[in-house]
Amino acid sequence: MNLATLSKHTIPLYGDPNWRGKCPLEAAEAVSFFCQLRVEFPELAKVATHIRNEGKRTKRQGYQHQQEGMNTGASDVIIPVCPPIVMEMKRRDHTLSSISKDQVDYLVAAASGGAFSGVALGAAGAMEMVRAWVAKHER
Repeated sequence: MNLATLSKHTIPLYGDPNWRGKCPLEAAEAVSFFCQLRVEFPELAKVATHIRNEGKRTKRQGYQHQQEGMNTGASDVIIPVCPPIVMEMKRRDHTLSSISKDQVDYLVAAASGGAFSGVALGAAGAMEMVRAWVAKHER
């Protein structure tokens, strides 16, 4: 993942960008994050969703999905609270992940619309991001 791209767009990064080593795939990190979220913030877990936007598809399938509202680059996790949390989750060792221009553009658009947007490195980074939202917006 290119961290310079994120800083150029002032997209916050949550987690330790210096961490290197063997780490779970994004899917396993998402499972771990949602388990932790259910324990620590059950009210947020009730509305949190993982956007299944990955995978290969034919051009026809891609066109059909776009017509149905699928948005290329949509972030992995969206929690529809006020303001919404829009999170792109990557592996804990960010050198094992990449971020697309569409994903960056989506995060920038969400942030300019008022969302609490960022990139989380693993489940630990994702929980750090949620805790930052709670600290800033606690009612």
